[in-house]
Amino acid sequence: MSITHYIKDIGRGKEGARSLNRAQASDLLGQVLDGTISDVELGAFVVAMRIKGETPLEMAGFLDALDQRLHHIPNTGVPTVVLPSYNGARKLPVLTPLLALLLAREGLAVVVHGCSTESSRISAQKVLEALDIQAQTAIESVVPGQVQFVPTALLHPGLQRLLEVRRVVGLRNSGHSLVKLMNPCSDAAVVVGCYTHPEYAVSMAATLELTQANALLLRGTEGEPVADARRCPAMTAVCRGHARQVQEAQAGALATMPDLPAADPEATAQWIQAVLAGQVPVPAPIAQQVDRLVQLCHSIRTKP
Repeated sequence: MSITHYIKDIGRGKEGARSLNRAQASDLLGQVLDGTISDVELGAFVVAMRIKGETPLEMAGFLDALDQRLHHIPNTGVPTVVLPSYNGARKLPVLTPLLALLLAREGLAVVVHGCSTESSRISAQKVLEALDIQAQTAIESVVPGQVQFVPTALLHPGLQRLLEVRRVVGLRNSGHSLVKLMNPCSDAAVVVGCYTHPEYAVSMAATLELTQANALLLRGTEGEPVADARRCPAMTAVCRGHARQVQEAQAGALATMPDLPAADPEATAQWIQAVLAGQVPVPAPIAQQVDRLVQLCHSIRTKP
């Protein structure tokens, strides 16, 4: 098989490129994930789509192809929150594990999935390991009140391969957006989608609406799906494809700065343990994010 005819459409530059419909996008990414194309075609796809940019309809098609191929995590009937963790952090401590453990303390099953895509950043996986939460070696069912870390390669090796192209080409690609929107579970779950640039808030919300997803969308901390401990971001809840803003962005100057740990795995893990033990207060923005996610999980369970 070949994706040459698709590359001719999407590879005509930012102004001349033509967008694909949902079925075409699904077929294109299906071939990418299945590994039936050449390395040259893969590189052309990555660069062409990077220049053109994905439309919400194309992203919906990409998610269709991915969902058909994923090794899904069984979660039937269990309220589940999904935290995609791919960026890690360079300047601030990675507090995605704190968010995960606070949600688990509320009785929710929490799936953190990810892989390292940049060697210069500290990953959430390293902090989880310091908290004695090890990466799974096989897909397991979720457990209420527990956090599990699922490496991307377990979900789909082809998706892992697509993400690793960044190390060769040096550019983010469609896979990096996909992992922040996908639900890897077999049943409904709340995906915490995050963006770094404001324009992505609009396109990601449109994609979530098209795919009838359940999600909480916010500007992440260095690309991680956790609210900035220093200032609460705006949050949009998406329930079965219907989006509404549930949290306004905090305005004005910061009154106080939270006492955060050093940006290394051991220090971050020790600080998280202190927060969970009540020795250090939960940063207000993260506490608000937990509340919004608990409410959203409840809405999904109660609405027909």
